[in-house]
Amino acid sequence: MAQDREYRVESSCTLLAYLIGLPIGLSRKAAKDLLRFRTVTVRRTADLRRDRDNVKHDTKLEPGDVVTIAARQPARDIVPELQGLRIVHLDDAIVVVDKPAGLLSMGSEREKQRTAHRILNDHLKALTKSPLQQAFIVHRLDRETSGLMVFARTEASQSALQQNWKRVTKKYLAVVQGVPANAHGTLKNNLLEDKSLRVRWVDQGGEIAITHYRVLRKHGNRSLLELTLETGRKHQIRVQLAALGHPIAGDRKYGAQSDPAPRLGLHSCELEFGHPVSGASMHFRSALPAPILALIERPRSR
Repeated sequence: MAQDREYRVESSCTLLAYLIGLPIGLSRKAAKDLLRFRTVTVRRTADLRRDRDNVKHDTKLEPGDVVTIAARQPARDIVPELQGLRIVHLDDAIVVVDKPAGLLSMGSEREKQRTAHRILNDHLKALTKSPLQQAFIVHRLDRETSGLMVFARTEASQSALQQNWKRVTKKYLAVVQGVPANAHGTLKNNLLEDKSLRVRWVDQGGEIAITHYRVLRKHGNRSLLELTLETGRKHQIRVQLAALGHPIAGDRKYGAQSDPAPRLGLHSCELEFGHPVSGASMHFRSALPAPILALIERPRSR
């Protein structure tokens, strides 16, 4: 059974700085999570009492104080809701999830709580009853995009996945306005993000973006495309399809004229990569969500 860890303070400092400096390799976020889940206690040398409820990141520590990190989270038997996030695969090194549309991948200036990263973090901590558990970000999807994402459970796995990210097969499904003239092809554009954070295609400069596509289905004035990324630029698929003259359904930011779902018609449907520890081939698929599928299905006759 795991045991509580005790550390004796050798010099004056604040509690957060002390936790980050411990030899167990805590990141700043992991240290903050320990405090947020009330897993850290301090025993003062003066009165030998444990200050359970009032320790904060700026709590002052003095030489001789004892900092204890509980092995298990106190009073957290209820595993937090995943809020629409679905775990597809979980092992000691990685977590693969299916993210719903409308959920941020990671925190922003405006939203830090309701994100795939935060929800998964809280779930893992409660599931394992370990405050040291956390998910490490490997890549991201736009808020409006649904589908497969992979997180690492250790910094070593995160590094291995990111170093080999160009070798990962990443496929998407998109419902677009209109029908491309060619049934398949390769999109190459130079993309540039301007000061308003909008990405646009340019003749020169920027970064090259390459996407391979094929038309899977046509229905009325819409098409279902399968897209395979060769590069991974911000808003790459959205901007390139708009440049092709076939913006994604619901993507008013890049020229769509309607929002029939209502949601962005883009879904991360397939990931294939080598496991960061075992090297085994990992292959995951996610079906097209019903609201997008309905846009290119023929109504069934009664």
